[in-house]
Amino acid sequence: MRDDYDLTKRPIPGLIRKIAIPASVGFFFNTMFNVVDTFYGGMISTQTLAALSLSFPLFFLIIAVGSGIATGATALIANSYGAGDLPGAKMFAIQGIAFGVLVSLGLTALGIHASPFLFGVLGATGEYLIQSLVYMNTIFTGSILFIVNYMLNAILNALGDTRSFRNFLIFGFFLNIALDPWFIYGGLFLPPMGITGIALATLLVELIGCLYLGMRVAKTELICERCSRDIIPKTGPFRQIAYQGFPASINLMTVGLGIFIITYYISIFGKEAVAAYGVAVRVEQIILLPSIGLNIATMAIVAQNNGAGLFDRIRQTLNTALKYGGVCMAAGTVIMLFLGPGLMGIFTRDPEVIQIGSHYLSIAAFILYAYVILYVSVAALQGVKRPGFPLVIGLARQIVFPLIVFSLLVRMLDVGLGGMWWGIFGITWSAAVITFFYTQYVLKKVMPHTF
Repeated sequence: MRDDYDLTKRPIPGLIRKIAIPASVGFFFNTMFNVVDTFYGGMISTQTLAALSLSFPLFFLIIAVGSGIATGATALIANSYGAGDLPGAKMFAIQGIAFGVLVSLGLTALGIHASPFLFGVLGATGEYLIQSLVYMNTIFTGSILFIVNYMLNAILNALGDTRSFRNFLIFGFFLNIALDPWFIYGGLFLPPMGITGIALATLLVELIGCLYLGMRVAKTELICERCSRDIIPKTGPFRQIAYQGFPASINLMTVGLGIFIITYYISIFGKEAVAAYGVAVRVEQIILLPSIGLNIATMAIVAQNNGAGLFDRIRQTLNTALKYGGVCMAAGTVIMLFLGPGLMGIFTRDPEVIQIGSHYLSIAAFILYAYVILYVSVAALQGVKRPGFPLVIGLARQIVFPLIVFSLLVRMLDVGLGGMWWGIFGITWSAAVITFFYTQYVLKKVMPHTF
């Protein structure tokens, strides 16, 4: 049984493919899940589409918290498992679930309280504000479902199992196709619920995910009936999960805050610009899916091999992941350059929205590999339990530099939306180069004989 989850012996290229491909496929369907929501939001009205786009930075805070603490738990579980410390891996697994539940309760209260102010900052008023609040308050109410799913998947990821989460995401996508129109327009004993129906459909899918992933985790050697008593919060494991997970959460939160900042400046140019950016980012997310799979594979393999002291395999993992990412993003660049208008046209018929979004995609096409460098390098640092620098570079890339650069470009130089797109280009590539060389420095310092 243990050999099925051991990432310290098999050839690295095969392991990366085994973990990254199911993860990428799963997140493709997760992104398409959001695309379905975006599609039906556009069917309701441009204002509803803009409300979903406006809600994305706040929605991303849930993703950031869940994914971040799950990243910390994955690193701890995998390091313990790779070192042969099965009791320690079990403790981090069950305590990770308990930690996630407590965090989700605080996130719900904070999100519902802060949403009106944050939407107001972004310029939402009247029906536009009401739609945004209705959607996000419903999502925040069910945030525990998202967080528990992330923590269950953290256990599976630590063992190299990305197929279970893939299966859930594929099923959830197809279920959402049926639920969205039903909940939006009503029928079969349900009243029309509009944008609220989009949110409720999402929560129902997440509930099903909790049940399925819970059953998958129960079949591993990390969870057992006698382990249930270990779910009582313990200071030691909580402290370690927080130390590893909160920097990753805050780092991901900076992405949400970064989107919030970008959306703030884009909102100066009107609802059409906000809607265009929201749709274009969805397209970009689809192209970037292989990089997410490489991120998950890199962290799991690096963490287990770090626990086992097999440092040469860490170097090989990093180099192989960067090569795979280069091939994938070269194809993505071609797709975004030549198919951008057509991809935008899938989600909206508004010619102004299509034009603005296509312009963004034509520039973002040349940023894709920068994201691969960032994601893979950060995953390697998290795998060797060095979560500090990803937080620093995240704060710089998502908050400090955008506030300076966008204020200069939009407020002082008045360069328009095109200037903002090039600002994103410069900021992202600068962060990628810095992160790459810092990661090389850290790994040489930790394991000088292999780098």
